[in-house]
Amino acid sequence: MSDLSWQYSKNSMLYRKYRPQKFSEIVGQEHVVKTLQGALESGRVGHAYLFTGSRGTGKTSLARVFAKTLNCADKKSNEPCNDCHYCLAANQGNLLDLIEIDAASNRGIDEIRNLKDSALVAAPSGGYKVFIIDEVHMLTKDAFNALLKILEEPPTHVVFILATTEPHKILPTVLSRVQRFDFKRLNQNQISDKLKMMARKEGIKIDDDALKTIAMSADGALRDAEVALSKVQASTQSADEITAESVQEILGLASYRYYPEFVGYLLNNDRIGAMGLIQKIYISGTDLENFTGNLVEYVRNILMAKINPAVLASVSGMNDEEMKNIAALGQSVDGQRLIKMIVSFSNARNEIKHSPVPQLPLELAVIELTEN
Repeated sequence: MSDLSWQYSKNSMLYRKYRPQKFSEIVGQEHVVKTLQGALESGRVGHAYLFTGSRGTGKTSLARVFAKTLNCADKKSNEPCNDCHYCLAANQGNLLDLIEIDAASNRGIDEIRNLKDSALVAAPSGGYKVFIIDEVHMLTKDAFNALLKILEEPPTHVVFILATTEPHKILPTVLSRVQRFDFKRLNQNQISDKLKMMARKEGIKIDDDALKTIAMSADGALRDAEVALSKVQASTQSADEITAESVQEILGLASYRYYPEFVGYLLNNDRIGAMGLIQKIYISGTDLENFTGNLVEYVRNILMAKINPAVLASVSGMNDEEMKNIAALGQSVDGQRLIKMIVSFSNARNEIKHSPVPQLPLELAVIELTEN
């Protein structure tokens, strides 16, 4: 293994190292935290919960904190102490009262039957036995029916926490027997703040624009941003300070300045300029799918600014100059034209991964949008 590979393997543990160990460390899901702490305080703990939301938003982390707090010997203000035997065992991943199942690889009826047998046995600690079933939507129909039987008549000492990114795939009969919590995508400021804390503790010298670039690329998933920070750290060991440019190069991201430039070409019907920029971005090694996704978001912000300029105040991660430029475009561009751009580039993004020529869907969108 090369030095860089070893270093990246070592640093890829950053997201695990900084995984939340108490409720106050959970980022962006205050609405869920407040309800769960209320249940702990009142003693009205449900027997089954469903955590839904996109990947990397903290579903499993919060499930573990909640599970740990249920049996904590010295919890204060409904926070785990992280010092008692129960908390230490949970933090080390060897707690017998906490059983985690990945439904993506354990999706059959036999696995759920084994879970049922385990649920009937009292928790070794004498408290709650907690089952966390991740990617629960991957269970087979027979496995779901077996799980339903457990949820209908659960033992009093058992708590189920089901986690999924696709709640629409879960049987309605199961949904009716769980308390559902929807996890929000994190905004760029929330992600940047967490990355800044990690960088400070790890002694990583990185400027704010670089952190913003990583946060933008994560698309609301904190875990993805933490993994990206690890990759950047491993690739810039000798740098005095990590800049946005180095982050873009390492992660294959497009510079933010490309978006207003690209939209400018389209608004001026400059097909040659737009095509040239696509080629420039492609040759630089930038991920075209990521670029197109961010482009859609940029044009959407222009459309939102046209509908209601005040909405820009709620868009995180933009500086004053960027907001000023978007607001000006919102006032000058026809709304139907913006909608057509959003539809065209959304379709192009979906087609890029299957195209034999990666830049072709973008080029076809440009041709369509610059026709006279």
